[in-house]
Amino acid sequence: MPVTLLNGPLHADYEGDKRFNQKPPNKRRVFIQTENGCVVGMELERNDNAHTLKRRMQLTLNHPTDQTSLTFGDKVLNHDLSSIKHDSALFLTKNLIHRSSSTPCLLQTPRSLQQKDQSGIIEIIGLNTRSTHFTKTNQLVEEIITALTNEIDPITVNGGLGGAYIFRNIKGQSIAIVKPTDEEPFAPNNPKGFTGKLLGQPGFKQSVRVGETGFREVAAYLLDHDHFAGVPLTSLVKITHSIFNLNDSVNGSKIQNKKRVNVNVNVSKIASLQQFIPHDFDASDHGASSFSISDVHRIGILDVRILNTDRHAGNLLVRKVNDGNFGEVELIPIDHGLCLPECLEDPYFEWIHWPQSSIPFSDSELEYIQSLDAGRDSEMLRTELPMIREACLRVLTLCTVFLKEAAAFGLCLAEIGEMMSREFRCKDQEPRRKVVGMGG
Repeated sequence: MPVTLLNGPLHADYEGDKRFNQKPPNKRRVFIQTENGCVVGMELERNDNAHTLKRRMQLTLNHPTDQTSLTFGDKVLNHDLSSIKHDSALFLTKNLIHRSSSTPCLLQTPRSLQQKDQSGIIEIIGLNTRSTHFTKTNQLVEEIITALTNEIDPITVNGGLGGAYIFRNIKGQSIAIVKPTDEEPFAPNNPKGFTGKLLGQPGFKQSVRVGETGFREVAAYLLDHDHFAGVPLTSLVKITHSIFNLNDSVNGSKIQNKKRVNVNVNVSKIASLQQFIPHDFDASDHGASSFSISDVHRIGILDVRILNTDRHAGNLLVRKVNDGNFGEVELIPIDHGLCLPECLEDPYFEWIHWPQSSIPFSDSELEYIQSLDAGRDSEMLRTELPMIREACLRVLTLCTVFLKEAAAFGLCLAEIGEMMSREFRCKDQEPRRKVVGMGG
């Protein structure tokens, strides 16, 4: 379970914490997460390697780590840590050969265990501190911290299948949505009863592992060049608060007791943090006839590029323009955690039957499509999100090339979407796939 960090009044902890966003000048820092959601921030010493980090985790969590692997995306860290960037998220998992349904889940910790975390209350993971992305995220984080120190606590989001929380500013206005990776559907600390798997195992979609939707949310934002589709600011963070859910215990893939145990206890989570966009409703509450051709095309272009397997009306926010005069609205795409699967998954595009998607692309849209560079985007994601898997980048490359070729051939968005989709008439027609390399 996630590491217990602090006790007592939350606002006092934030007010007195001098570590917030203060980067050690000569040391790298990493955030190590276990397969059942535990998160520990550690500073790397000059002579540290994968083995010394595992030993430090063993001392911290009072559990043997000799049969575990420390991974960084696709890479298993055997010794050298020179490739690890500052503020990277690493994953400590029990070796597959030693895992069974009868063995305890990795790194169980007593409820009363107090750990000294070597990081601040909210830490931005992996971004270049000189980038605009970091600057905007840091401004958002500072607003959240100011509100927390003034006892303006977050609010639990009741909808959806996973854990999500709205954080507010000093005025009480919603400014960010936080989704912990260990509270996703099927994850160990899911607050809504959808549990049963460890982080890293196949999840809601077989080609998207449990605990890996967060960096996909960030990838969608990074790939939305020039804010073309309007994806809200999204980053990966390590964040601490008592509102987060913590299930009692996990044994293998079976939850022993789903009782929440973290009442008034602060726990650390790795989570996606997305800017909250004020809106009036979502697309499921509004007829598609009022959506602009441009909005539908731009969102559709993004969905095709990232092979979005979950573009439904509920994750298209609708905001009135000019106070709703003349019925003008704009669409804002959110919830991209099921994009960039590790294999060719069947996508779902809500817009595929909307009349706007059958209208040819404009010259500016065609110019944007042809400017896309899958190789450059893959390198960018390797730099900004080094935990992303190569299989995801292969899907990105394939879909980008397909989009460019199809658009150049004169196909419209609906035709492109239909070529990528299959309609199943009965259960027997659904293909059975085995995702290579995804254990569990």
